[in-house]
Amino acid sequence: MSADPTVGVVLVAAGAGSRLGLGVPKAFVPVAGRSMLARAFDGIRAMEPEPQVVAVVPEGREDETRTLASGFRSLRVVRGGASRQESVVAGLAALAPSVRTVLVHDAARALTPARQFERVVAAVESSGAGVVPGLPVADTIKRVDADARVLETVDRSRLSAVQTPQGFPRAELDAAYASVSDEHTDDAAVFTASGRGVRVIPGSPLAFKITTEDDLRRAELLLAGSPRTGIGIDVHAFGGDAPLRLALLEWPGETGLAGHSDGDAVAHAICDALLSAAGLGDMGSRFGTADPRFENATGDVFLRATVALLAEAGWEPGNVAVQVIGNRPRLAGRREEAQDALTAVVGAPVSLAATTTDGLGFAGRGEGVTAVATALVRPGARRDP
Repeated sequence: MSADPTVGVVLVAAGAGSRLGLGVPKAFVPVAGRSMLARAFDGIRAMEPEPQVVAVVPEGREDETRTLASGFRSLRVVRGGASRQESVVAGLAALAPSVRTVLVHDAARALTPARQFERVVAAVESSGAGVVPGLPVADTIKRVDADARVLETVDRSRLSAVQTPQGFPRAELDAAYASVSDEHTDDAAVFTASGRGVRVIPGSPLAFKITTEDDLRRAELLLAGSPRTGIGIDVHAFGGDAPLRLALLEWPGETGLAGHSDGDAVAHAICDALLSAAGLGDMGSRFGTADPRFENATGDVFLRATVALLAEAGWEPGNVAVQVIGNRPRLAGRREEAQDALTAVVGAPVSLAATTTDGLGFAGRGEGVTAVATALVRPGARRDP
C-alpha cells in the first residue's frame, strides 16, 4: 500500500445490538469464537490494495478495536454518534485527504468476502456513481396497510435487497451528507436524497446482516464446518417438442419432457437438493420461469449455476444420490455414462438408480418421469465469482 491511500473504508460498528438482546454492543458479539468486528476486519484485510480503515465504535471500545485491527498500516478508530448517520459522518471526517473513493460497511455483515469490497471499488471508479451490492428478492412482497391488510403485490423484478459495503466518490458523499438533515437507513439513500445517482451490482449471499439470534445461528453454522444435507424432487410429463434429455444425456427415439427448459428432471432434482442443503432456496426462486436466460436451457446450465451459487455462499457438493421413477427411458444400460456426466458438472460423486411403480400412478402409466435427489454439501473455500 502506498503512503497515501486513495481508497478508504468506514467500518460502522457503533450499534447497540438491542435486537440480539445479549447485553453487548453488536459488533463485539462473538460469532463462532470471534467477534463480528474481528470477522469484518478479515474481509477488509484481504482487499488489494490495502485501504485506509476508519472503525467507528462505541465509547470505551477503542483500545479493543485497535487490537482486533492489528496489521492495518493506515487505521483510525473514532467514537460513534447517537445514530448510524452521525457515526458515518464521524468516520468520513477521519479519512485521509488522499482518499478519493470511500466504502461504508456495516460490521454486522461480518462474513462479507473481500471480492465484494473490490468489486464495489472498481464499479465506483469506472462509473463515477454511487454503487451498492444487492441480491434479487426471492419472496413475494405484499404492501399492507396499518392493520396488516394486503393492498397490493409488489413487482419483485424491480426490487433488490441491498447490502454493504456501499461505495461512493468521496467528495460527493461528503457533499451529500452535508446537504441532508433527515435520517436515512443507508448511505445510498443519503446519496440519492441529495440528487445523486446510485447503481446496483451483484452482491453475495455471505454478506447477510446479523441482526437476530437466527442470523447469528446461521453465521455460526457457516463457520462451524459441519456438512449439511438436502432433498430435491422434480416431475416432468412427456410431451416436449425437443428430443428427450435426462441426466444430461440425449435419448434418441424417446419422447421429450415438457417444461420451460429441457425438462431434465434428474438435473433439476439435483439442483433443488444442493440448494436445499446450502439453505439457498430452490430452483423456482433462483431460476424462475420469467427469466429468459433459462428458457430452453439444458440441465447442465442449471447445475453449473447452482454449483456457482454454492461456491459463492461458501459450500461445495460432497456427494449426490438420485432415484429416477418411471417406465422409460431404460437407464440401466447408460447408468455409468450418466453418472460420469453428472459428476463432471457437479464436481462431486453422483450415483444414479432407477425404479418403476408396477403400473401405478402417472409414472406407471408412462405419462412422465419423477426424480428424487439427496445431496450432501460441506464448507468450502468461500469465494465470490
